[in-house]
Amino acid sequence: MGHAQSSSPQVILMGLDSAGKTTLLAHLLTGQVMETSPTIGFNVGTLNLDKKTSLTVWDVGGQKSMRDNWRHYLDDCQALVFVVDSSDPARLPEAQKVLKKVLSEKKLEGVPLMVLANKNDLPNAMTIQQITDLPSGTTEPARELACAKMAAGLHPAVTPQYEDLRWEIQACSGLKGLGLQQAFTSVNKLIRHNRHLR
Repeated sequence: MGHAQSSSPQVILMGLDSAGKTTLLAHLLTGQVMETSPTIGFNVGTLNLDKKTSLTVWDVGGQKSMRDNWRHYLDDCQALVFVVDSSDPARLPEAQKVLKKVLSEKKLEGVPLMVLANKNDLPNAMTIQQITDLPSGTTEPARELACAKMAAGLHPAVTPQYEDLRWEIQACSGLKGLGLQQAFTSVNKLIRHNRHLR
């Protein structure tokens, strides 16, 4: 990612395949629903929040075969947005595990996190409360479970590795555009707050 010629803060959009990242980005940038296919590589666009504020948003493909390449997009990352499909509870443990691995990257130390519970418009979508309380596996020891939840930004457990992580979780619908502007306004606030701390 380091080759972007932009003064806008760099935001990385990650998540499992089929979480709705590309639909979400397309709706943010165009205000319209667009036909999408699985992302091979990345999509990038500039999101203008207002006349003075913009974010460069990178949508990185979420297929299993692409995840080892995610670290190459983190060089100038100033916020990580991790998209979870709130209508697919069966994949939430996988999403937690993947995000825990991503957050272990040194390049993300001190980088704020926004977890977006996407597809919130669907009738079977989990609420944020359900997402934050859902265990990631019954065989995991309690400490590891708390750590995994915190790493996923889904539970405020305090562990040495993640105690300084600034994060939020919000519900949205990439398809209908619900909650997107508010979420990325919050991302911008997290970035600004982070700059004041450094």
